[in-house]
Amino acid sequence: MTRVEYADRCEELFAVGGFAGVRKAAEFGLEELGADPVLYRWLGLAHAAEDDDDHDDAAEDAYESGLAQWPDDLGLLVCYFELCLRSDAWTYPGRAARADRLKERIAVLAPPGSPEAERVEAALGWAGRGYWQDVREKTAAARADRAALTSHHADVADALEQGGPAPAPPEDLRAAAVVAAVESLSGPWRAPLRLLVRHRAAVYVITLTLVFATNTVLVLSGTVSYSAWGWIWFLPLLLIESKLKQARRPARQRVIAAVEARHASAADQDPAAVAASDRLDR
Repeated sequence: MTRVEYADRCEELFAVGGFAGVRKAAEFGLEELGADPVLYRWLGLAHAAEDDDDHDDAAEDAYESGLAQWPDDLGLLVCYFELCLRSDAWTYPGRAARADRLKERIAVLAPPGSPEAERVEAALGWAGRGYWQDVREKTAAARADRAALTSHHADVADALEQGGPAPAPPEDLRAAAVVAAVESLSGPWRAPLRLLVRHRAAVYVITLTLVFATNTVLVLSGTVSYSAWGWIWFLPLLLIESKLKQARRPARQRVIAAVEARHASAADQDPAAVAASDRLDR
């Protein structure tokens, strides 16, 4: 396999969240072809994406190994800068302090308006955000996640109405999530949950009515002076949302497996890449 082929594998796996596969591909590419700045960058990114202290250390090692041979590689410099910028200055003072040096080096190499310069500005904007800006960003992220879950809910409802998910490419993450969700709702004991998914809007209206009625009856009957017991009617809806969210994980694993299977199939057609593919599978 060539450097470009290894880099393409890394890019495809990274896009679907297959960070372990990216690390394997980058490591075997470096082993087979020798040092390469692009593969070091993918190795570092795949470690940094795990958001774990040990992986951050490994990402730093990858970036420094690449920069030791290509000190002016902008891809490595920007990725290393982003890692240093989000590091805790108390826990990793040395790494956090390197952000300023890397920023100055990037400013020399990357002209204003270049993609690298824009990434630096975006990273600085993220690191320098204030409290209210942070609240707004988290609120926007929560709304986006809610919208994605609502769309996923609608896709699952359509699949249930049609008697099952429609055929789709194995690397389609959205379709894979629908398949996983339908499977999690299968079985005779989950028939009530499937009914709730298929009639989501009506269920919300009925649930809110039951909440209001329950709380009102409890208060008017003198049982309690204030009641929140009616909100217990939302438990089935929360259970459904939990199952739909949980379906994302196996769906992502299936898509990653499909991408890796395609890579293995392509390697089988290229005798020179068979040995590398075998190592990647291990």
